[in-house]
Amino acid sequence: MASLQSAMDSAFWDLNVSSPHTLEGSAKVIPGDPIPLDGARASQALRIQQLSLLGNGFPLGIIPSYSPASHKDLGSFSLQSLLLRPSTPNWWLGLIGQIRPKKLISSIKAEFFTNDEFEVPTFKDAARHFLDKSLYSVGLCTQFLLTPASSIKLSTEGDGEKKGRRGKLPYHDITLEAAWPELFIDHKGQYWDVPESISLDLSSLVSEQGLRYRVGVHKNSGHPQAVNAVNDEAPTSLMPGLCAKAAFSYEKRRDLWRQKETQNDLMVKTNKGWFWRPSYDVRLKEPHAAVSGIFGGNFAAWFQDGHNSVAVDLSGNGNTSSSTKKRTPVSADFFGSVCYSFQHGKFRELYGDLTRIDARLDIGSASALAKRVFNSFKSSNTSIDPISSPRVNLIFQQQVAGPIVFRVDSKVSLASLPGKRGPHIEDFIYSLSYSLRLLQSGKVVAWYSPKRKEGMIELRVFEF
Repeated sequence: MASLQSAMDSAFWDLNVSSPHTLEGSAKVIPGDPIPLDGARASQALRIQQLSLLGNGFPLGIIPSYSPASHKDLGSFSLQSLLLRPSTPNWWLGLIGQIRPKKLISSIKAEFFTNDEFEVPTFKDAARHFLDKSLYSVGLCTQFLLTPASSIKLSTEGDGEKKGRRGKLPYHDITLEAAWPELFIDHKGQYWDVPESISLDLSSLVSEQGLRYRVGVHKNSGHPQAVNAVNDEAPTSLMPGLCAKAAFSYEKRRDLWRQKETQNDLMVKTNKGWFWRPSYDVRLKEPHAAVSGIFGGNFAAWFQDGHNSVAVDLSGNGNTSSSTKKRTPVSADFFGSVCYSFQHGKFRELYGDLTRIDARLDIGSASALAKRVFNSFKSSNTSIDPISSPRVNLIFQQQVAGPIVFRVDSKVSLASLPGKRGPHIEDFIYSLSYSLRLLQSGKVVAWYSPKRKEGMIELRVFEF
């Protein structure tokens, strides 16, 4: 079923969405923005772990991805590979390498066709193009297992087209994350780099339903830098300051009907005898119709004057422009989601054995929605808060053949756009997945986002 926990997770600073902009394969959602698509959530498996397995199914272990670069001459297409992966029972290390081949090919091609004497370029001339550091990116990640339930992960990456490095330090269960810088993505698909981002969170164990709670402290330092935003103001959640936040939620699920798995489903008789035939994905093994809902609230306090003007780098080259932002020192709000799920088929046969639809209505901020309804009854030119509009997330999944499934995630805003009346599509993602029976609920997913003009290949295990 579509994840209802996104409603609470999106209020904090550690909700990851898939992104080929970093070698870790993810970027953070900006707190206070509308809830992201379920299909956009990053895999729980580390990118290095994904590449270790995905490399077995690709020639030379090279995995492609697609993401616009800061410099257009580098192109959007890139190739990644896991170069090193030494390990022991309690420790492992991985080295990721990435190259953007467009500039390299263009440079070598230009070397041939711009030579007036039609001479073959020397080895030295060709090597000069291969040594261009802007073509390459390198990421290093290591993890230490402290106890069976906790670990420490350290990672850093260097991008040849950017100055500086990116480093991280997360801790399990009680989560400590520090990054220099941290990459965030807003609801418009625009990226922001925060020079320093540190957060500490304590959350209750994730359960299928019932009460959950979460508390955390987060600190931003430095001015947010726009990676690909043009003439836009940085979100207030990324401004420098220290924030303490607490949230709770209560989730409930109920089946309208469900066809339980039986022994006859698991065993199939052929001319050669009986064979065990489980579903391609144990999370999609039972036809059903179900409803679920979540309700919760959050409280936040900023320990810094949010009325000061903050200089924000909008060009990404170090030039800053002033942007006056107002951030409420203390705030409290409620949120909620309601979901309906319908599945036909058991995802066992080769064809026509899976059709699934999930529809989820999200209200990200009850106070912003009430304010918007109140302002609609009077002629007010006040700016509209993006989170004030209820949104419907729709997920459609259809088996293509065997373990291959086509999926579309879409987000529909129920508010009107300027010059347009009625609901409109805000975002959608196409994906094609190949389920791995041996992993019970594992799949290789290739997705593309037309809004962000990005795509990549991921491994997801026990994730919807």
